Amino acid sequence: MAKTITCLYDNTNQLNSFIDENELDEYPNLLVQVFTGIIEEEFISNLQKELANRLPFAAIAGCSTSGEIYEGRITENQTVISFTAFEKTELKSFLLQQKDFKDSYEMGKALAQELAIFNTKALILFPSGFNVDSSLLVEGIYETNADMVIAGGIAGDNGLFQEGFAFTQEGITQNGLVAIALQKGHLSAHSFVNYQWQEIGKRFTVTKASGSIIYSIDHKVPLHILKHYLGEAFIKDLPKSGTEFPFLLTYRGEKVSVFIIKMLENGAIKVNRMVNEGDTLTFAYANLEEIIDRSLQELKKLRKEPAESIFIYNCMARKQFARDFTEKELAMLQGIAPANGFFSYGEIASRTGDYPKIVGHSLTYLSLSESVVESKKSSADTYIYEKPDHFKTISSLTHLMHASQDDIENLNSSLKISEQYYKSLFNNNADFVYSTDMKGHFTSVNPAFEKTFGYSSDELLGKSALGYVRNEDIPRMRMHFYRAIRGKEQYYNVYINSKSGETSLFQLKNIPITVNGECVGIYGIGRNITEQKKIEDKITELAYFDQDTGLPNRMKFTEQLDLLLKRAKKKRKMLAVLSIDIDRFKIINDSLGHFAGDMVLKEISERIEKVLPSGSYLGRFSGDKFTLILSRDVTVDRVMKTSKKILDEISKPLFQANQEFIVTASIGVSFYPGDGLDEHTLLKNADVATNRSKQHGGNRVTFFSMEMNEQAMVRLELESYLRKALHKEEFYLCYQPLIDLESGNLYGSEALIRWNHPKLGLVSPGEFIPLAEETGLIEEIGSWVLRTACKQNMRWQTLGYDSLSISVNVSAYQFQQPGFLKEVKKALELSGMEPQYLTLELTESTMLRNVEYSIQVIQALQALGVKVSIDDFGTGYSSLSYLKDLPINTLKIDRSFINNLRLNTSDIAIVKAIITMGHGLAVKVVAEGVETKEQIELLKELKCHYAQGFYIHKPLMTTEFEEGLSKKVQMYS
Repeated sequence: MAKTITCLYDNTNQLNSFIDENELDEYPNLLVQVFTGIIEEEFISNLQKELANRLPFAAIAGCSTSGEIYEGRITENQTVISFTAFEKTELKSFLLQQKDFKDSYEMGKALAQELAIFNTKALILFPSGFNVDSSLLVEGIYETNADMVIAGGIAGDNGLFQEGFAFTQEGITQNGLVAIALQKGHLSAHSFVNYQWQEIGKRFTVTKASGSIIYSIDHKVPLHILKHYLGEAFIKDLPKSGTEFPFLLTYRGEKVSVFIIKMLENGAIKVNRMVNEGDTLTFAYANLEEIIDRSLQELKKLRKEPAESIFIYNCMARKQFARDFTEKELAMLQGIAPANGFFSYGEIASRTGDYPKIVGHSLTYLSLSESVVESKKSSADTYIYEKPDHFKTISSLTHLMHASQDDIENLNSSLKISEQYYKSLFNNNADFVYSTDMKGHFTSVNPAFEKTFGYSSDELLGKSALGYVRNEDIPRMRMHFYRAIRGKEQYYNVYINSKSGETSLFQLKNIPITVNGECVGIYGIGRNITEQKKIEDKITELAYFDQDTGLPNRMKFTEQLDLLLKRAKKKRKMLAVLSIDIDRFKIINDSLGHFAGDMVLKEISERIEKVLPSGSYLGRFSGDKFTLILSRDVTVDRVMKTSKKILDEISKPLFQANQEFIVTASIGVSFYPGDGLDEHTLLKNADVATNRSKQHGGNRVTFFSMEMNEQAMVRLELESYLRKALHKEEFYLCYQPLIDLESGNLYGSEALIRWNHPKLGLVSPGEFIPLAEETGLIEEIGSWVLRTACKQNMRWQTLGYDSLSISVNVSAYQFQQPGFLKEVKKALELSGMEPQYLTLELTESTMLRNVEYSIQVIQALQALGVKVSIDDFGTGYSSLSYLKDLPINTLKIDRSFINNLRLNTSDIAIVKAIITMGHGLAVKVVAEGVETKEQIELLKELKCHYAQGFYIHKPLMTTEFEEGLSKKVQMYS
């Protein structure tokens, strides 16, 4: 029979009297358990020695506590000693120090090996100290010897935040364990544990840990996590408060509690068991309602079982959190059998063959019996507990937290389902999908992306998406990216190279990734549309382009004309529409067939395109008809010039089927806005003008506007006459005298061309010179002027005027020709005149068109001995910057400065500046356009070298000039 009696310890005398009265020293197998709230090592050491001396054969086990249990009542800061006498069961005590073992697991294994030798039935454990991992300890015991019942609790510190004590008759430990082994035989042992943890809140991940110390949770200091979720008061009351809201950890498929036993200075925490990085933790609270119900059920069951002694190991948090129920629960146990025990910082729960574990907020007991006894038949009312009013609030709060946790679980489940939906959409999408951060760096790619481009996700993640597109597309990609992060969906096409180097066209869609209303990156969704684009291009080509020539057809041309008309209207510019119809093309089709005709039309279209200016748009309407839009710098002259080039190009010989053909075309022109405001009117009027060209025999240009048509016809007629004028000797030269202002003598003349047409009469050089330059006739006319002037001046020199010089104007077109220098040499050679008597007059704009080239040509002329003069000096905008570099002989002041030359005007200042500059550069200065005596006198006063003008003499015919020479007429008085 296992008999237990208990006393409260006051002093040595009281203890000795209690032992003597109960004849405890007579029992051979006596278990002494000591639970004390006096956490003083000297007191514990003295008590331990007293018991060892008084009861030398007893097995003694004791520890410091956070509350003691005496005869079913709660005591605090006292010392309770229970004595259990066994008749048949042998006892053995153990005391192990943690420092003697590698870790707590090894310490448990060592103890288990001793227990196996002792043939242990039940084991009572009192671990003590922060360095003891109680979970590893019981694992080491169980895995070595699983055939026993284990019970006990971790030594407490009574809220002093220091390591507790445990002791036997042999010694004391603050970092180790005390154990009592009860041998098998007739002993019946039954254990029970009652704890119900309810998870609450989110799951955390241990991100840094070593042994039982956790340094970071979710990459944050544990102290910050605890303070955020449980508050400052919880932190201040650690480690005691840790038993109220422990962590739960899944271990071996079961949720086990993880208690904080110490807070470190760096914010890390030490817990009661080993934790690994990657472990998942959740906060937990005690479900008090379920604990009460389960405890009452267990007590009803226990009263029917044989129980001689009950050892209780209760949680210190329960006496704080549910003291009234805890007291009722202890009284119920005391009513079944003598009960004693203590309040601990973690209870050991195990049944025979079950895996032991450290729990909390629990009641654990070990009931022992050496014989089959009939249990006390206490009234069933004894096991009814009426919950006080404040328990209703706790119960409601528990239900609320449980329901909230269910909501969280449901939400997490929904999130998991949503995530699976998302992953299915992401991973199984046939289109490639990717995401980037706000800097455009890849954060994810789906399998379709990897397959499309040949890159693995490891090669892409963290890299800039711009690194995989062509350089010329980067600005456009950036634009779409920034528009997307501003919330605007973007659709665009871009060429991208795969890893193998193959280039394909992709259609991309960019959408923003928004979290809590803020953009954190973009999603990109795309597909390869290379083949689709080829098909679309082919369809577009069939719908909008002519198959024979590749030119836009009527539909496409009309769309483009409408677009250009809108631009012209907005910018208030002219626009020209040309209708080009091949004359008598039916002859080619009839003689060679339609295939050959199509080939001829293709060649004609290429010829037209070759001579078109910028801003042109050519199309083919049908058959032998082409249409053309001119949209840039549109004038009648430019349109006429372009039309003439087209006609000339078309009229060149064609070769087809070994035959030569010459075709011509008729062109009709309409202008926006004069001839129409919309595309249909302009096309119709251009057609009308084309028909007029055909009615007049073809190979001509007709303007729809009568006024413009007449202007164009006059110009066309003038050009026709100009081409024949040279051969018909309709040109002649006049010579305007040049005088030396200082001596008043004639020193030369300027040759001026005149055109006397038999029908038109005298044609002004201002009309035909620009036309000659446009048509290229100026080169031939200029050569004639140069040769004629040199011959005439040489003739005058042979008549006795040896020093007479001649000045000839040179056009820009003539000067820029590669053969110009050769032409000058030819004129001198044919005339026999010395080069120093020839002066070539060039305008500023001519020389400044290509300064380097002009300098080279002028230097070559100077090397020949030919003089060079700048004509119309002062009208250019940049002449002064290059004047010092130009190897010239003469500056010719423009007549615009001479016309108003008089005292007290700004013109005299300009003329004076030019003359002074000429003297400084050692070049002669000529004033042209002199018309008054006052101007002559002022020029002489300003020391101008030469002059010419109507006051001196108008341009003279050759005979008139010779008469003046023979009479040696004074040119001015």
